Amino acid sequence: MACLTLVTGATGLVGNNVARMLLDRGDTVRVLVRAGSDPRPLKDLPLETIWGDIRDPEAVRRACRGVDRVVHSAALVRIGWTGLEAQRAINVEGTRNVARFAAAEGAKMVHVSTVDTLGCQRADQPADEESPPGEGFPIPYVITKREAERVVLEEVDRGLAACIVHPGFMLGPWDWKPSSGQLLLAVGRGRLVLAPRGSLGICDVRDVAAAILTALDRGIPGRRYITTGPAISYHEAGRLFAEVSGARTPLCPPGPVILGIVGRIGDLWGRVSGHEPPVNSAAIRMARVPKTYSSARAEKELGYRPRPLRQSVEDAWEWFLQYGYAKARKKRHFG
Repeated sequence: MACLTLVTGATGLVGNNVARMLLDRGDTVRVLVRAGSDPRPLKDLPLETIWGDIRDPEAVRRACRGVDRVVHSAALVRIGWTGLEAQRAINVEGTRNVARFAAAEGAKMVHVSTVDTLGCQRADQPADEESPPGEGFPIPYVITKREAERVVLEEVDRGLAACIVHPGFMLGPWDWKPSSGQLLLAVGRGRLVLAPRGSLGICDVRDVAAAILTALDRGIPGRRYITTGPAISYHEAGRLFAEVSGARTPLCPPGPVILGIVGRIGDLWGRVSGHEPPVNSAAIRMARVPKTYSSARAEKELGYRPRPLRQSVEDAWEWFLQYGYAKARKKRHFG
């Protein structure tokens, strides 16, 4: 008998891939979707839709009624200094609603977090799930995602069978919003001139989704699982993105003074316009934090196997081309 699985955030990158993967293997899928959401991610998918917001306890209660499992991937992702109240309402209180009603139904749950909540070591010393978290980077996104994890673990202490998956920088198909794919699009459109300093671990969302489904089956309650790829510099990533998309490679990282000026300009524009831009001092500083993590636990316990990086980039770019997010250009020759 097929399980009934609730997926929150099903119009986003992780949730949409999880929902499609569940359907492909014959499971029954229910999604909690806000009114006014983009209809394209769920178009023609044979799933049950509950209209509502994770901030609304009654909507979450209806969505959780009778479910066997829950994948909670809904979140507000904003890398900047502003928006703490909004992110806390969605990332923390929304998670509280989902965890509480999943527990009431006796459902298993996987909470999708991020590697940004974990401890970072030196670039040559990968951090794992047990590394001391330290203070972290004090922006609303990291603060609220850490608080959301504590909410889930509190429910675990009360009996909820839930574990936490910590993905790295994800690329892949069905990136409707788009999310992490914005960096690939920026390079492919020729809009990223300077690569930030620092490194990132890129992984394929399909591999993360597969690990999430395995975690539903055999994840250990209260356990954390990192799912990412080997760390590479932003400049190396930019070079690969340029090769795949046929664009120019972003320039090597400039000195901290220039990056600091760029960040402050973004902050100033945000104060003047009332809308913090994606390029701001928080985003630039966060890019400098080492993103070197080990996925050994997920590989051993969940069978996580990251595919070759170039394949992930190529597949993500082809998806963006297919769905009109980018235009094909003549590939540049790299010698």
